[in-house]
Amino acid sequence: MNETVDLRYPIGKFQPPQSIDDVNIPNHIGIIASFPEKIRKATSELSDSQLDTPYREGGWTIRQVVHHVADSHVNSYCRFKLAMTEDNPTIRPYLEARWAELEEAKTAPVIYSLNIIDAIHARWVLFLETLSIDDFNKTFYHPENKRTMTLFDALAMYSWHCNHHLAHINNLKTARNWL
Repeated sequence: MNETVDLRYPIGKFQPPQSIDDVNIPNHIGIIASFPEKIRKATSELSDSQLDTPYREGGWTIRQVVHHVADSHVNSYCRFKLAMTEDNPTIRPYLEARWAELEEAKTAPVIYSLNIIDAIHARWVLFLETLSIDDFNKTFYHPENKRTMTLFDALAMYSWHCNHHLAHINNLKTARNWL
């Protein structure tokens, strides 16, 4: 039987975690910690033409994916800090698809966003490592999704987000024999 892979979700859609414990927190933090090196390696030898190739028909280019990750993870880092310093703050959503269509997101060298990812992940990991298990139960409200999220759910979602976009890049490289 030939199963069709959904190129939008190469590792599957995000599944919220069932439980929070002192094992899965470090695993998620480890993914966030190792991501900058992995995305830098995945994009390091790509030409501009390759960076401007969509990972799927109608999808973003690799360049747009890298810039999106920087935008998204900066926003997430801020959301974590808001949740730690305020009582269930309402976060500010943004139209990520529109951000990815801005000219700068379609043309800027990826090195700028790779540097942002290096820096924000370094700070984010330092911050995450200071939190207790109880801290991961703190929340923020996402008005677009109309739901309250714990920091643990957000941590799991962003470790998934790292792997999700890394798979977009690596799967395209494999499909095009760019390895």
